[in-house]
This record gives sequence, C-alpha cells and structure tokens, in this order.
Amino acid sequence: MKLKQYQTDTLAILRRFLEEARVAGARGAYDAITTEPEQAKRLGRYRGDYKALDELPDTPYVCLRLPTGGGKTVLGAHAIAVARDAWIEKDFPLVLWLVPTNTIRLQTAEALKNPHHPYRQALDEHFDGRVRVFDIADFTHIRPHDIRDNLCIVVGTLQTLRVDKTEGRKVYAHNENMEPHFSGVARHAPGLETLESDSIKFSFANLLHLHRPLMIVDEAHNAVTDLSRDMQARVNPCAIIEFTATPRFNSNILHSVTAQELKDEEMIKLPIVLAEHPDWQGAVNGAIATRARLAEAAKDDTDYVRPIVLFQAQPKDQDVTVEALKRHLIDVEQIPEDRIAVATGDQRELDGIDLFDPACRIEYVITVEALKEGWDCSFAYVFCSVSRIQSATAVEQLLGRVLRMPYAKRRKIPDLNKAYAHISEPTFSAAANALADRLVHMGFQDEAPEMIEVAQGHFDDTGLFAPAERPKPTFRYRVTASPALYAAIRDSAVQGVALSEADEGGVEIVVTGYIAPEVQNALEAAVPEPERRGFSEAAQAYRAELLPLLSPAEQGQSFVAPRLVSEFQGELVFAETETLMELHRWSLLDHPARPDESAFSIRENAQSFEIDVVGRRVVIGSGHEEKQLAFEIEVEGWTPENLAIWLERQLRQPDIHPSELLRWVRDCIGHLAGPRRIPLAALMRAKFILANALKTTIASIRRIEQNNAYQRYLIAPEAKAGISFEHGFVFKSGMFGDQRRYRGRWRFSKHFLGPDNIPAFDGVDQGEEFQCAQALDSLPGVRYWIRNVPRHPDAFWLPLASGKFYPDFVAMLNDGRTFVVEYKGDHLAGDGNENTNEKRTIGQLWERLSQGQGLFLMAEKVVGGKDVRAQMLSKLGG
Repeated sequence: MKLKQYQTDTLAILRRFLEEARVAGARGAYDAITTEPEQAKRLGRYRGDYKALDELPDTPYVCLRLPTGGGKTVLGAHAIAVARDAWIEKDFPLVLWLVPTNTIRLQTAEALKNPHHPYRQALDEHFDGRVRVFDIADFTHIRPHDIRDNLCIVVGTLQTLRVDKTEGRKVYAHNENMEPHFSGVARHAPGLETLESDSIKFSFANLLHLHRPLMIVDEAHNAVTDLSRDMQARVNPCAIIEFTATPRFNSNILHSVTAQELKDEEMIKLPIVLAEHPDWQGAVNGAIATRARLAEAAKDDTDYVRPIVLFQAQPKDQDVTVEALKRHLIDVEQIPEDRIAVATGDQRELDGIDLFDPACRIEYVITVEALKEGWDCSFAYVFCSVSRIQSATAVEQLLGRVLRMPYAKRRKIPDLNKAYAHISEPTFSAAANALADRLVHMGFQDEAPEMIEVAQGHFDDTGLFAPAERPKPTFRYRVTASPALYAAIRDSAVQGVALSEADEGGVEIVVTGYIAPEVQNALEAAVPEPERRGFSEAAQAYRAELLPLLSPAEQGQSFVAPRLVSEFQGELVFAETETLMELHRWSLLDHPARPDESAFSIRENAQSFEIDVVGRRVVIGSGHEEKQLAFEIEVEGWTPENLAIWLERQLRQPDIHPSELLRWVRDCIGHLAGPRRIPLAALMRAKFILANALKTTIASIRRIEQNNAYQRYLIAPEAKAGISFEHGFVFKSGMFGDQRRYRGRWRFSKHFLGPDNIPAFDGVDQGEEFQCAQALDSLPGVRYWIRNVPRHPDAFWLPLASGKFYPDFVAMLNDGRTFVVEYKGDHLAGDGNENTNEKRTIGQLWERLSQGQGLFLMAEKVVGGKDVRAQMLSKLGG
C-alpha cells in the first residue's frame, strides 16, 4: 500500500529526529527540528519544550499528531523500520505496541498477524517476512530464537503494565516458562528484578528490560505521561513513539498533520454539512432526506457507493431508545425493516455483514455508545444524534465513521465528497459550537470552524462557520423527446446537462449553472425544428440574466499559463527534475565513496565504541548489556561481500541499478577496510550508522547530478528550453474546489474563480500575502487573477534543481499576457537567500522564453522605495 504524502512526510520527520538524536541527544534533536520556521509554523500552539521521561532521560520520546482518519496504525508499522535504521540499529528489534482498550488490542494483534493486511504487509516488506506478533496475554509463547531471528511485536494496553491490575501482575510475575530467555544472563545484571533467593525473576517485565523494546503507542492518550517512574524503569524502552489525534501538551509533539492534508490526499470527506433541528424527529427526517439525495447522486458515480446513516439513539433509561427509534423509522418514516441494522453491545446485527457488497440492503445503522471498535465503512455519510451532542457520549467516535472517504478517492459528484450531520439543537450556533467542540476532541483543533458548512435552508447566526455553497441557478425548458437530444447529452463536450422525462412524450432540458455557447448550440441543433426558436430565446434570456452574477470561471472561461519545457532529441519534455534526471546520464560510480577521517571514523576503548560521522560523535556503550544482547553471529563469519550485500539492500533506490550500487558499496568498504584500516568487525558493529552515512552521501551526489541536469537542459547557453501553451497549465472552474477558502471580509473583485471561491492565503489573516493579493486585484491592467495553491496537482509550477516552485499568483492581463507573481517576506527576500535566488532565476528564464507573452515578478515588501503595488505597476509598465 503506497503511503500518502503527509504520511511519508511524517515518517521523514521522525527519521530526522532519531538520526539527530544519535549525535545531539533527544532534546537537542527535538529543539533543532521544532524551531525551524516551517515546522514551528506547522506545530503552532502544540510546540513546547522537550520533556524527558523522569526515569529515562536519554530515551527519545516524541508524539506524532494525526487527525482521525489519518492512518495512525499503518504509520506505526512503518515507524518500526525507521526506528530500527535510525536509532535502534539492530536487525530485529523487540516492539511493545500499546493501544487504548482490550478490544483494539485483540483487533490490532489480529491485523498484524494477517499476511493479507496492509499493516502486516508493511512489516513483511521491511523485515523480509521475518515477523512474529504476540498478544501480551501470550508472552510465554515467545522463544529466544523468535527475538534473535525475527521482529517481535507484543501488543498490549497500559493496563497490562500496571501492577494493580491482574494482567499487570502476570507481566511482573515469576514464570518458569521464561527461563530460556535468561540462561546466559549474569546473576546480578543491573536493573533486573530478583526473587527472595536473590536469583533473577523469570518475568516478562525482566525480558522487556533486557531487550529495551521500541514502544509504539497507538492512540493511547495518556499512556506515556501516566507511566510511573517505576514502570518506566521496569519496561526500559529504547525509544517511545506515540501516534494520536489528541495529544497532551507535554507529549513532545514533533509533527502535526492538518485536516486539509487528509482532504488533499482524498482520505476524508470535508466539510461536514450541518443542519440543526428543534426536535429529534426533525433531525431523523432530515437525515433520511439527505441520504435519499446522496443515493440518487451516487447512481452517477464511477464506483458503487450506498450512502448510510448512523443514528445515535439514547440509552435505555431515556426516551428515544434503540427500540423507539427503530419503531419510528418503520412506522412513521416507512423505512423497510431489512434496511435497518442495530449495532449495540446486546444486538450485533452488523457482525458478518459486508456493507460494501452491492447485494447488502442496509442503509441505516442504529447504535448508542459506539460501534465495534475498529469498525470501518466509508459508505457512512450521515450522522444523526437524537440527543443534544454536548451531553451525548461517543459522538467523536461516530463522527469519525462518517468522515472516511469511500475507496480513499475523491468522488466525481461534489456532494459525495462531504459528510453530513443532523443534530437536535435549538439554534445553529448551539449545534455548530457543540460539533466544533467534538471535532477538537478528534484532533481537528484549529480547523474545526472551517470544517463545518451551513446546510441549505439553515442560517448561521454566528458568522464563524463556512458558508454554504451558493446554489447554482438552473435552466429548465420543456421540448418534445427525440433521439437526437439523448445523443447530444452523451457527447463529452456537453457538460452539466440532464434530461428529465415529462408527461405526454416530452422531456425537460435541465442545465445547472451557466450555459456555454457551444452547449447551447449543441442542444439547439438537437431540439426538434419547430421548438428551436423558443428554446434559443429562453436560453439567451437565461444567459443574459445570469452573466453579470458569474465569475469568469463560472461563465465557462479558462486561461492557460505556458509551461516551461526542454527539447531532447527533437521532442519536447516537461522541465521537471524527475524527467530531466531520466534524460541525464549519470552513474554513482563517477562519485566513489572515499570517506576520510573527518567523514567517518571509529574508535573503541574498554567502555565505549565511538563513531564520528562528519565531525559528529555517536557513542555506543560496550558494557555488559550490549554484550548480553548482541546477535549470536561470529564476527569471523562476516566478509566484505556479506556486508556489501547488506548495505546494498539498505541503500537500494529505484533509479540506481543494484549491481552499480553494489560495486559502489564494495569500493567504499574496500577503502575503509584497506587504506583506512578499520577492522571489519568494527564496520559490522557500526553497519546501521555506516548505512545512514552512505545514504546521506548518495543524497548529496543526487543533488549534484540534479543540478547538472538542471543546468544542462534549462540554464546553460546550449540548452534548448522553451515554453508551451499547448501543454500549459489550464485554469478553469472548480480546479481548487477541494481547498480551504478565504473567508475574510475584504471582497476581491477580479479573482478568476469568484470572490466566494478564493483558496485561503498563507500566513495570518490580513497578512503580507493577502496584502499582495489586494494590490494585484487593484491593478487596472489585470483582467483577472488566481491564487495558486502550492503542491496542488492542477497548480502552476516552475522547475527547481531539486523540486518545484509554486508562485503565489497567476494573472491574465487585459492585453492577453500572463503575469506571474511570487511574494517573498523579509526573512526570505534578498540576494543572500539561495532558494529565493534560484526561484528568481527560473522565473526570469520563463519570462525571457515567453517572448513577451509572460511576465514574472519576485515582489517584496519594499524594493528601492517602492511598495508591492508600485513594483507591480513598474513591471507591467516595463
């Protein structure tokens, strides 16, 4: 299963932290990463000072925040390999995986054991299938060779580590079945608990202490911070990585993923369209109507989708119980009983049911506290609570069910990309604020108001939440049915047109939104001759009435910003790093790895094993514990060839042939073991650190070659670079419809998508980028402009040597030229910033190659006494 970009970014941050912690310590690594401007901005109020564990001050402990639906468990599976390579440096670590409840414990263990499950497949890929998974209740089944030769994961809960719980007493108790694990351990090994006879206690807790497990905490909330000093010392983890949607502020939060990132990756439905109702009957009726509308829309979706309503009934001691709600659905709302399923502790009508099966008839699910933990059906679209949700329990868990996107892929029908909530509250403000509070508890802290949209026909009396989309006007005209009409609407060029059957052999032509001239002409040609004139006049009147109210995009207009291209062997190719590197001939063998003393060195003494990597020191203890836990592999059995094969597998990359990489690695080992005279045994002990050092070396080589390719095909005098309108970036209606929108009070008049559809600006409200947009909007020479969304698949970009550059704004001028503007704040502007200079250079190249059809401006707050607007006017005037 391919990871989403935000998941890849999260793991990259974790890897950086652990690699940095090897040389700078956990506190130094945390401070170095979280104080970087971009990361500090991302963390916002979550960033704090690093808080070490009381009993284990040198053990790295960090928290990764992902909102509900972000895939925390699959990230946990991938994080094990990251920690192995960057911190633990053992082929097969022991992992203690903590979850919040016993139900999730059993489900997680089952999923990790299942070879067909994505979690297990991720583990098998990283560990070559050598994986053993144990429920903590079965710890006596673990054998010494399991730990020696396999990744071993033990799944438990916080309760299983508490001495005052039955499960905890078993973990700490002496058990003769555990004796083989301690056969070679010294009688007075430090940190191990002993019996009254002063011999080692054969307990699972002692086994954990010996092997220093990696602790993965999956949504266990207070599990780590609630670990007592005594429990910390007993378990003795080598590192703790926590994944949660709702971290505590003293949890060393390293990285935070936003709801928008989940939406961009098509993982969740947003926004939540909220409707408030004065009584529970109205909420139920509204939920049923919403489901019916969505079911009708789903008929046109490319995949099978059957929208489902989740009803939350009241407990048995209240009025609207499961039985009362089900009877209401059957008797009052006339819902067939076979369309309803009850999922409570007593009634488990969903067990064994595949809700994704098209033959399944269930459309309504009633529950009370929560559905089965781990239950997941992305067909759940509508949440309905018959109680006021401030007082209802388990609301967050049920809301999380309706947020997941079917097939993790954005639907072509816009309404199917949203979730829906019908709530029994007297006012919208009460409903919206209560829902926002629940979303905060789910990990959507800062985004909660923007995630809530007002349902049509409901009024936001607060002004704080996302406005409902303005309903699109609809043109309707009745004509006589004809085969030509049905053929016309099947034409791909005729968009947004439907035919609705009418009485007496007639049909109604229904067009949503603006009627483009080509659509009108196609329909006019298909309408029976006697009715054409009437249809044409009605369509013209509709267009004339509608035109002043629409943005250029809504009128069906589009515009093209030319793309930078390069010519190679007579063919034009997109000027992007990946493509240029495919054309560029390069070999790793042209950059032999010859690390000198300053780049990589090893020194060993009686108490420690020191490795210097580019002047930074890693110290590995070589005392009793290391000797006890070392792999049972004779160093004499290792050869340079075996080490080279191991390193090649660690360093493997898709565009470097394995044989070439193996030769490069062999050459490096030969240099280290030959001229550098580093013993092979020492290289073996340092193999993980050596692999990371070589990985960094390859990344540096790649950057050199990327720059060479960039210069050769784009910048050099002999480069055959140009621009292409044919393959340019097309700006059109709805292209940024999945983005968070600007909701400020300023009304922009020239945005291409319209004032209600402007993608949100970076930075603070009314900040410098917003002010730059105001200046652009005020220019008389600008016909319209668009806020360009960074990293969006449809956005305009220019190539950089190692990535892409997304300018802030793209405008169409009245004279037909394209005007591209990038705004740089004071901290990034100026000739001293290398990244800014590279962007300026490629922007100027794009402008020069456009031969007068394009203009590029790197705007700053003040340049030569000119403010941003004056800089723009000067550029256009030039």
